[in-house]
Amino acid sequence: MVAMASFFHCVTAAAVLLVLMVATSEAGNFKASDWIAAHATFYGDSSGLSDDMGGACGYSNMQAIGFGTNTAALSTPLFDNGKACGGCFEIRCTGSKYCVAGASSVIVTGTNLCPPNYGENPDADQGGWCNPPRLHFDMAMPSWLSIGQYEGGIIPVMYRRVPCQRSGGVKFKFSGNAYWLLVYLLNVGGPGDADGVWVKGDNTGWIAMSRNFGAAWQAFSNLGGMGLAFKIQAHSSDDTIICNAVADASWSAGVTYQAAINFDS
Repeated sequence: MVAMASFFHCVTAAAVLLVLMVATSEAGNFKASDWIAAHATFYGDSSGLSDDMGGACGYSNMQAIGFGTNTAALSTPLFDNGKACGGCFEIRCTGSKYCVAGASSVIVTGTNLCPPNYGENPDADQGGWCNPPRLHFDMAMPSWLSIGQYEGGIIPVMYRRVPCQRSGGVKFKFSGNAYWLLVYLLNVGGPGDADGVWVKGDNTGWIAMSRNFGAAWQAFSNLGGMGLAFKIQAHSSDDTIICNAVADASWSAGVTYQAAINFDS
């Protein structure tokens, strides 16, 4: 039995009322963390669109799914085997001549893994910036340039986990087939992440899904021809939501279904 510290019921996508969620220091039981020292670099070009597809979280087309260019690849300790996918981080430059004067901070979503490069020396800042145990953000260029000057290349930062601001309910992007359901979790507010997901068909009990990778969860069960509900347990808080009637019995792969509310609503 899953402990349900915060408990919400979601209804069908047809009943969705899109409400703009305002980021605060607390959402459900998720609270902003303390500030922690790290470093940040940038990738891609000034449009932020050159490396916009795929990655270790399984997201595609960051613009279309609502992340925009405020995204970052996370070093191994931050990525946490995909558990940080979808989480939000507030980042500010500190203690460097390359900090943008007067800049405050930027909030980015963790969307990828910044892989280690063990052939480089991280202590000399020669390219091994994402080598464990370093805490490092490789940010999309537009978000990085909001706090750092291009000439700096790498800057010291302070970061903290913050609630994610999302519009509308949790989204479930379906893939797979009737016997193997693969679901990508999108638009998760509050904690932004997931530590456990369950699916329930019209004629089944709750079925535990396993993490395929990143934000992708799978169930090896015959769920064809049944309406589906989902239960999500957050990773970075003890919040749990149950989303009833997310998809009706005619659901199909390649379609994204949306619940009515979110962790932060």
